Amino acid sequence: MRLFSTIALCALIGAGAARAQVVAPPDPDPLPPPAQAPNGRYAAKGWADRIVLSPGADAAREMAVAWRTDTRQTSAQAQIALDIAGPLLDHAARTVTGRTLASTAENGPANHHHVRFTDLTPGARYVYRVKAADGWSEWLPFTTAKAEPAPFRFLYFGDTQNDILEIGSRVIRQAFLSSGPVALAVHAGDQVAQRETKVNDDEYGEWTAAGGYAFAMIPQAVAAGNHEYRDAVAADGSETRELGPGWTPHHSLPANGAPGAEATSYVFDYQGARFVVLDGTSAIDLGTMDSQTAWLERVLSESTARWTIVLMHQPIFTCARPNDTAALKAAWKPIFERRKVDLVLQGHDHCYARVSNEAGAAASRTASDAGQPVGPVYLVSVVGSKMYGLNDRADVQPVRAAENTELYQVIDVADDHIDFRAFTADGGLYDAFSLRRGADGRNRLVETDETLPAARRCDGAAGPDDRPCTAEIKD
Repeated sequence: MRLFSTIALCALIGAGAARAQVVAPPDPDPLPPPAQAPNGRYAAKGWADRIVLSPGADAAREMAVAWRTDTRQTSAQAQIALDIAGPLLDHAARTVTGRTLASTAENGPANHHHVRFTDLTPGARYVYRVKAADGWSEWLPFTTAKAEPAPFRFLYFGDTQNDILEIGSRVIRQAFLSSGPVALAVHAGDQVAQRETKVNDDEYGEWTAAGGYAFAMIPQAVAAGNHEYRDAVAADGSETRELGPGWTPHHSLPANGAPGAEATSYVFDYQGARFVVLDGTSAIDLGTMDSQTAWLERVLSESTARWTIVLMHQPIFTCARPNDTAALKAAWKPIFERRKVDLVLQGHDHCYARVSNEAGAAASRTASDAGQPVGPVYLVSVVGSKMYGLNDRADVQPVRAAENTELYQVIDVADDHIDFRAFTADGGLYDAFSLRRGADGRNRLVETDETLPAARRCDGAAGPDDRPCTAEIKD
């Protein structure tokens, strides 16, 4: 890792070291600190918290919500009504019930509740509230998707994982604050770290606090990353993984995924776009590769959507690691290409990269300039504080790359084009392009004519913000 003490850093800079790599002796994984006390910040209380809205499989007619209470609230109850201009929101509200999941986490016992709102009117604005022992939550508005294709905007976030509230929250909040009306948001896995410095329940408390009321009013689609899993021992004594205890309670997702990965793979449609969520960790480590591959082929072949967007964690083209994840690349990349997937949104690498041609950036620019069709565009991005150094392909394969950089992405979907813009944490435009759908049904990639800043790279021990480089070299 490029982690430097003050003395070592000064010595390196003074010596004019170029891209020096100081590798500290490996430390054992630190034990997470104790969780907050049962009456502390992240303990369940008598009111609802961790309210997260999720899209239904048909987001025009269905939404779902998950929330947490203390154990006195034993049933899942929510009220929903069409929004009005006046204050009498409960006058025509209907009560909807769902399921309650009891849990005991590091912060003590709690009940998590899931309610699914069905038979909704497309393109309508609703308000809802959820029940806890000490009363109802505030009324929270959301808008269903239109039944027919129509333009919309959504946000794409990479890994949050570390320092979620301290560091990652500003990126999430900046995205919602600066992006105008946003229809939904997607997260490419590792929302939490789980196996590192904080206990899991505190991390979920931080993640939902980072999104706040935006997560409760705008549907959030989440992919599972490797850090949503934890190490486990199989019945035969071998090492395996299991989905962490926080995943299912905190997300009420469409139940239409691949066999064996039902909790973490799913598909939903939004105004002419089909979103397909895959679980690479389950595919690689838990034997669901064949199941997810067959399911992926089916949900893409059945789709009548104009646009197709895949959300997954481990990238097809890595920007940090020496090698791509061969199994995922072999199984899923041919399907993405054959079924004309438009965007593949990924995380895992804690750097930024855009790849639109496996042969490299020069080939991609040549194709763009010539107006040649382009296949899927592969993106990797990161929200949180943990950074990885770019690999030796990052200078030639991605059209645009960055390290030691937190970003969020704003994506506009229209009838005949998709506009993609990546912004740094302080709101600066870092990358932008458009996919234009031609009469032949193929996409052409058009690079932005806006002036973009220089590529953000570390230079030895120095990072791109006149501060030390903290990007860890992956090997």
